[in-house]
Amino acid sequence: KEQVSFMKQYRELIQFGTFYRLQSPFEHNASAWMVVSKDQKTAIVGYYRVLQPVNSSYTKLRLQGLNKDYLYHDSINHTEVYGDELMHAGLITSDASSGENHEKYNGSNGDYQSRLYILTAE
Repeated sequence: KEQVSFMKQYRELIQFGTFYRLQSPFEHNASAWMVVSKDQKTAIVGYYRVLQPVNSSYTKLRLQGLNKDYLYHDSINHTEVYGDELMHAGLITSDASSGENHEKYNGSNGDYQSRLYILTAE
């Protein structure tokens, strides 16, 4: 039910938005894409990591197609960042495992992680 609801909510964006491939799965341990609405007020960023890196630092992903003057709310990190910062400095994609040692898998660490960031501007 949640997936159907998500698709209905973002159907127009997914079908008619501008698509960007941010990281190739053939060149990195992670792959990423994003789709941006025509008015540049909504974006979905898909991030997929294959293997959990060991002793890694925080990582960022440079986005594309956003309005540099809009203030975007990030649904996962719960931050507000301007479009120019997201496109030049990047979106933080590190999870809680960066710099931490989890002895056991807790659902937010480990291999084969994926996230959908929803960015919205007012």
